[in-house]
This record gives sequence, C-alpha cells and structure tokens, in this order.
Amino acid sequence: MIREECFALSDELRNLFREFHRNPELSFEEFETARKISLYLQDLGYNVTEGVGRTGLTARIEGNQSGPNIAIRADIDGLPIQEETGLSYASSADGKMHACGHDVHITCALGAARLLAGLKDNLKGSVTMIFQPAEELNRGAKEMIKEGVLETNGIDMIFGLHNHPEIPVGKVALKEGPLMAAVDRIDITITGKGGHGGLPHRDIDPIVATASMIMNLQTIVSRNINPLDSAVISLGTIHGGTRNNIIPDKVELTGTVRTFAPEVRNSIEEKIRRVVENTAATLQCKGELTYIYEIPPVINQALPKGIVERAIEAVVDKEAIAEPTPSTGGEDFSLFQEKVPGCFFWLGVGNPEIGAVHPWHSPKFKIDERALAIGAGVLANTALIAMEELKD
Repeated sequence: MIREECFALSDELRNLFREFHRNPELSFEEFETARKISLYLQDLGYNVTEGVGRTGLTARIEGNQSGPNIAIRADIDGLPIQEETGLSYASSADGKMHACGHDVHITCALGAARLLAGLKDNLKGSVTMIFQPAEELNRGAKEMIKEGVLETNGIDMIFGLHNHPEIPVGKVALKEGPLMAAVDRIDITITGKGGHGGLPHRDIDPIVATASMIMNLQTIVSRNINPLDSAVISLGTIHGGTRNNIIPDKVELTGTVRTFAPEVRNSIEEKIRRVVENTAATLQCKGELTYIYEIPPVINQALPKGIVERAIEAVVDKEAIAEPTPSTGGEDFSLFQEKVPGCFFWLGVGNPEIGAVHPWHSPKFKIDERALAIGAGVLANTALIAMEELKD
C-alpha cells in the first residue's frame, strides 16, 4: 500500500495546487485547466481523451494484469467570486476563484495518478481518471454520462472526494448511506391582474398572493414531512413589478429543494404544487409550478465505503476516520453512483491557526495544504484495494 510515497509528493502537490488556484476557470470554460491536466497525465503515460463533456477529459492507465476498471473522479471548475484571502498565490483572474476547493480535488487526483503510474506493472486492472467540468452548474456529470464516459471505459466502481474546511486536516470523513442531498429546482409564477396601486379593489394582486404562498410553503417541511426525515425548501429569487404604485400582472420566483430520502423526494413536488396552486386560487390568482429534478442524493454503498475505509487506514490510521454529519449541499457525483457502485468522502482541510475555517463558496475560503498528500494517497489506495476486491 501507498503511504510514504504520497507524503514524498507533498512539495509537488503544493506547487500543482497553487498553480490551479491562481488560474480558476468557470464552468464549461475550463480549457486551460484541462490542457494542464492533460499534459501532466500524458507525461505519466496515461491515454488521455480530451473534450469529454465539453471541457472535461478522461485518462486511462492499464496494468499488466487484466481486471476491473476503477474510476477516480475530480471536478475542475471555479466560481464567479472575487477572492479575499490575501494569499500569495491568490486568484489572478478578476472575479473568479476556486472557492469550493475544486483545485484541491484536481491536485489530489493528479497525485493519485502519479502514484498509480509508478505501480503500473503491478496493477491488477486499470484506472480511469475522470476530470469533470461544471459541477457548480449540476451539469458536468450529466454531459459526461450522456457521452458514455462510464460505458466507453467499462467502469466497475468509482471514487471521489470533496474537501471540507469544518473537518480538521489529518481527518477524513466517511459514512455509508446518504452523505449529500438531492438538489432540485422550483420555478413558480403567480399571475393576477395588474393595475393602479391606489385602487387595489379593481385589481387582483399577485404580490399579496405570493407573500401568502411563501409562508405556506414553509409548512410543508414543518407539517407534512416526517420529523425524522429532513427537507429544505428555500426561495432564492423573487421578481415582480416595475414601480411602487403599480400592482403587477405577475410575480416570478425560483428556489431550491433539498432532500435525502427517495420517498420524500418523490412526494415533495405534489406538496409544493398543492400549496402554490391552492394558495394562489384562494386569492383569485393563478399559481404555476415547474419542478426540475436536477441531481439525486450522494448515497454511499457498503462495499465501496469499506474500500475507502481500508484506504484511509493504510495512508493515515483508523483514528483518522471521522463520522460526518450529512450536508444539504449537493454533488453531481451522485449521477455516477446511479450507474455504478461508488463512494464519496470528505477530506479534512481545516486549520483555525491559518484561518482555514471559512465555508465553501466564501471569498475567504482557504485550506491547509498538508491535506493534499493524504487525499492523493487515499484515492490511489482506493483504486488498488478495489482492483483486488473486484478481481475475478
């Protein structure tokens, strides 16, 4: 197993990470990021396929023995955020930042690729590295899957990680079952009849109906969902009207819905639709709902979870494994898990002493770089253990 080897890469991994951090690219714009990844992997002897899922790529290495094909996935896009960390290697792109740590994921995956390339002659199967674009839009995995990335490469099992600033560096959070929530979108339109704000009795006010509907929507979670389950309904935008003294014809809203249990996810659309339509109708308006199922929850299966557990123990020790509290954040890694068995885990990058405490998507987000070697070693070891576990 790989242990000393991953920590010997610490300087190289830090340099890689800082290069990617300085040069973030937004979703489906990751051309230079993908080019750098491709060159690095080609130098290691990987067979690289570029332009997968528009701006993503895959890279494959085969051992001398036939066996299962194990995938390691990393997302590569940044966010439209102005960095405020003050780091010497802060983003050089105005208004763009790796504020969710996808540069961490790229670096750990490349480190794992280097470690596995050094063991090529002893690999009991093959490894496919998947560098996925546009995770922040919940579209990158869909694009790659639509293009047949799993079938083309014959993937038998897939692994991935996400950094986590609330988990101390040196720890890795892992659990069986739900880890991250399903993410769905709601678009709502409330239509009335516009007119003069001083003569509301002649109008049908969609703003008043919208206010009532917003409050009623929150009763779904508090009164229609089992308290032992969980769900979130949040409205993020509301647009209606043009002037202070004009009642508009309609109000448009968008929001997000987060769930873990499939039965809750499958039932919540009808509950939201009932509130939207009936609340609007009570106030003489028309309510319309468009419910968009975006990504399912990240749910880890027992076998791949056990493989990651063994990999963590081999790289650090058993005490390094932390029990995570599931997050209502989403991750389109779940789309890969719908197709093949897989496990997703959280790499601890937090350290209050250096200010590595800020959450994902914060302009002050930073990490403890000591986590990079751990992430690389765990990913590499998952591939080795999985090949052994799944061999005929």
